[in-house]
Amino acid sequence: MAEAQNIGDEASEVRPTRLRDALRKARIEAADRTGVVVDLRDAEVARLEILSEALDPLFAQIPDTVDLFDRGISQGETPRLWIDVVAHIVMGRDKRAYRFVQDTRFGRILIAESHDVPVIVDAVTDYVARRMVEREHALVATPVAIPAPTEEPRRSRFWPFAFGFILGALALFGLALFASLSSI
Repeated sequence: MAEAQNIGDEASEVRPTRLRDALRKARIEAADRTGVVVDLRDAEVARLEILSEALDPLFAQIPDTVDLFDRGISQGETPRLWIDVVAHIVMGRDKRAYRFVQDTRFGRILIAESHDVPVIVDAVTDYVARRMVEREHALVATPVAIPAPTEEPRRSRFWPFAFGFILGALALFGLALFASLSSI
């Protein structure tokens, strides 16, 4: 009977694990086993889902007014966990390393690469913070005010006409005088 009490005491000392932690552990084990099996694509998707789940607290902190980020897993030939339009996470060649990359107009930039989920979560956190600061700067920056074009005062069109008329008359008079002198 004393043994039954000891067993009961040991069970109460062991901290019960949450179902979410147990499911995460089971997914990691399944992903490890699946990585060895032929169906590597499912293992990639499972690993990306684990990472996406680890990013939930980060994306829960982003205000609803910020619509820069659109996280989701694309199920194409190469599964990707998209963070926003230009940044995503893919699995490395060994199908165990996470590669956080950003597409630029000059090519793809590797932001972080690791086998550990917390390292990638930290890299994504830094990236999200930088993007939010860039957004704040873009919204706060006021455009340079372009001065409104001012109309120049209108000049009188009479004086250029009068000057041209007088020059024309003098030219005709000079031509007539030259013609009359050359005929003499």
